[in-house]
This record gives sequence, C-alpha cells and structure tokens, in this order.
Amino acid sequence: MDSTRLKLRGSWNEVKGKIKQEYADLTDDDLKYEEGKDDELVGRLQKKVGKTKDEIIDWIQRL
Repeated sequence: MDSTRLKLRGSWNEVKGKIKQEYADLTDDDLKYEEGKDDELVGRLQKKVGKTKDEIIDWIQRL
C-alpha cells in the first residue's frame, strides 16, 4: 500500500483552520497531524466527511 504524502501549502495550522471553516464539526483530535502519519489523518477525515481518499488528498492540497 502506498503511503499518502500530503503536500501542504503553508503551515498545518493554516490548513487546519481552513478545514474547520468548511467542516465546523471536526475536532482537534480529528485534525491531529503528525509527520509521517498522513494516512491516519486522511482516514479520519474520510470517516467524518464521507469523501474518498483521493478526494480528501486533493481537497487538502488545494487549501
């Protein structure tokens, strides 16, 4: 299985803020990001927002 590598524009805190604006029900635990654990973050977001892995990755990278 390929590991997900998120290419973030700006800091994770900026991206996290934009995600919370769109999905206010997401918690800080949902958005916890650790270096090298991109798959875990994407998996949590998939469950919460009901999008595919590719949709989540594309969305985050556009923020």
